[in-house]
Amino acid sequence: MSKIEEQLQQWHQAVGNKDFKLLFGLLAEDVEFHSPTVWQPKQGKEVTAFILKTVIGIFEDFTYHRQFINEDNVALEFSAMVGDKKIKGIDLIRWNEQGQICHFEVMIRPLNGLEVLLEQMTKAMQQAGFTK
Repeated sequence: MSKIEEQLQQWHQAVGNKDFKLLFGLLAEDVEFHSPTVWQPKQGKEVTAFILKTVIGIFEDFTYHRQFINEDNVALEFSAMVGDKKIKGIDLIRWNEQGQICHFEVMIRPLNGLEVLLEQMTKAMQQAGFTK
C-alpha cells in the first residue's frame, strides 16, 4: 500500500467513524479550506476541523463512491442528503510531505441542495464565532 493510500484510509476511517480526534490529527496547521459557498478560503486547522465536523453532522446517508489518486492529490466523489435534498459532490484533497492534509476543496451540486447546506453551515459558523 502506498503512502497516499494509507493516508486516504485514515481519512475514510475518520469520516466513517466520526473520529474527530483522528480527523484533527490529519490536518496541517496551515491547511487551506475552499468551501463551495464562499469566495475566500478559510485558513487553519481549527476552522477547517470545525467545518468538517459540522458538515459530517449535517450530511445524512453520506457515501463515497469513487476515488482518483494522482501523487499527493485525491479526488473523492460523494453523495449525501441535506434535509430533503440529495446532493453530489467532490472533495479535492492534497497531502503535504508530512502526511497531513494541506489543501481541501469541496464542490457540490445541485444549487438547491447547496443552498440548504449554506443556510445550516452559516448558522453553525456564526454560533461558533467564525463569521460575523
